[in-house]
Amino acid sequence: MENSNNQNRNQTIRDSKTLSAWQKGPFELDNAADIFAGGTLYDALIIGGGITGLTLALLLQKQGKQCIVAEANTIGFGTTGGTSAHLNNFFDATYADVESDFSQEAAKLLASCGNESFEMIAAMVKEYNIDCAFEYKDGYLYAETDAEVKALDEILIASQKAGIQVEESTTNGVNVPFKKAIVFKKQGQFHPLKYIFKLAEAFVDAGGIIVENTFIRDSSYEDGVHSAKGDTITIKAKNMVYATHLPPGINVLDFRCSPYRSYVLGIRLKDENAYPDCLSYDSKDPYHYFRTHIINDIKYMILGGEDHKTGHKDPDAAFEALEKYAHQYYDIIDIPFKWSSQLYIPADGLPYIGQLPGGYPNMYTATGYNGNGMMFGTIAGKIISDTIIGKKNKYTHIFNPSRIKPVAGFMEFVKENADVAYHFIADRFSAENIDSLKELETDSGTIVKYNGEQLAVYKDAKGNITALNPVCTHAKCIVCFNDAEKSWDCPCHGGRYDVNGKVLTGPPRANLQKVNIGG
Repeated sequence: MENSNNQNRNQTIRDSKTLSAWQKGPFELDNAADIFAGGTLYDALIIGGGITGLTLALLLQKQGKQCIVAEANTIGFGTTGGTSAHLNNFFDATYADVESDFSQEAAKLLASCGNESFEMIAAMVKEYNIDCAFEYKDGYLYAETDAEVKALDEILIASQKAGIQVEESTTNGVNVPFKKAIVFKKQGQFHPLKYIFKLAEAFVDAGGIIVENTFIRDSSYEDGVHSAKGDTITIKAKNMVYATHLPPGINVLDFRCSPYRSYVLGIRLKDENAYPDCLSYDSKDPYHYFRTHIINDIKYMILGGEDHKTGHKDPDAAFEALEKYAHQYYDIIDIPFKWSSQLYIPADGLPYIGQLPGGYPNMYTATGYNGNGMMFGTIAGKIISDTIIGKKNKYTHIFNPSRIKPVAGFMEFVKENADVAYHFIADRFSAENIDSLKELETDSGTIVKYNGEQLAVYKDAKGNITALNPVCTHAKCIVCFNDAEKSWDCPCHGGRYDVNGKVLTGPPRANLQKVNIGG
């Protein structure tokens, strides 16, 4: 079976209707010479064609392992295609938090991890001559209130103790008033899709196989071999890796990671001198983040923020709030790009990278990156690669998915899973009663009661109705409509479906069932 990747893509597709600044190509992935052979036993099957999966695949292939990447859609379809593409060695879990919740040694390891991940990206850019606008930038973190100043002081001290190059600053790099700022030296940014497409090309050049539009529905394990079943093919491998956010099915990580949506604007400013020449972050919760990127000779300020748990708030309201925030501090020509993306927040602050708890032997996962996906996705590739080839990696312990969480993270664990329980039960009794489907606006969806049953109903621009069973196929929670992305989102574990019920984002493996409502 020959895969179909030998094409020039003028625009990639993504797991969302909104268009990110990175999706316009061309992106080339020439796989014409590669043949998928069903009888091959691969050393590793990597499920997911984002930065984690492609980094891992390339590292293993270079070590002489025969690898295959199975992507449910196309390369860059998931969060890598919707990231804001900040590269930094400080994280959403601050060094002060990690030192307090884990240990000072853990904070030092995290700092080392950030530095190593950055060095890996820089080395890949150089080795493969990747034209992805990779640049070093200063990164500013600033405080606007007395309480934020106190927290910033703690972050400064803990970051320096962990070995990070950071100091006080007289500027924050953006047009936002502040009381105190610190600057992290030698941070960075890049174009994420240009980067991962070159990784994919290098992987294929090294003999690797990529099969796109291959959704892995199920897997089994016997005599040391994983058998992963897609709709049309079965792939056999000695090792299997889920580089897909949460792994499919019900797993302990469902209760240790919480799905969030993050929102990003690509803004053109009236004042050429107002574009930030840096990375910058405020200390709000949720925080805002800034940088600048030039795409096709046009300069954009990339502004993100307004994060909220998936399925819990109005996405359109989040975009409106972010636009209002931008207008508060900048004179704007227009906002050509508005997009959102999914991330997973771990209960104790650190990602889960390694052997999947409760999974088959030699089955691995990498998730819980928070807002630091480019950095953790890169180091996850190294950690899992080292594990598969039998090499010791110093970060294995702190990111172990089976680790015992610190007490400090327990309340977050309880809060998130109490929320899951609420939606599992309460949503079944809170559907809006709509007497007539005619009341539903076009190009929108909602949960309705129809003939005594709950339905997920979408009306397209022509007035045609698509009705679905609203019960998420993962853990049986009730989905809700995301009007900004035109998707059905699960508020429990972040599963997402398009308006026809097709899975966009795991962990569900089965589509929502279509319902014939007649008439």
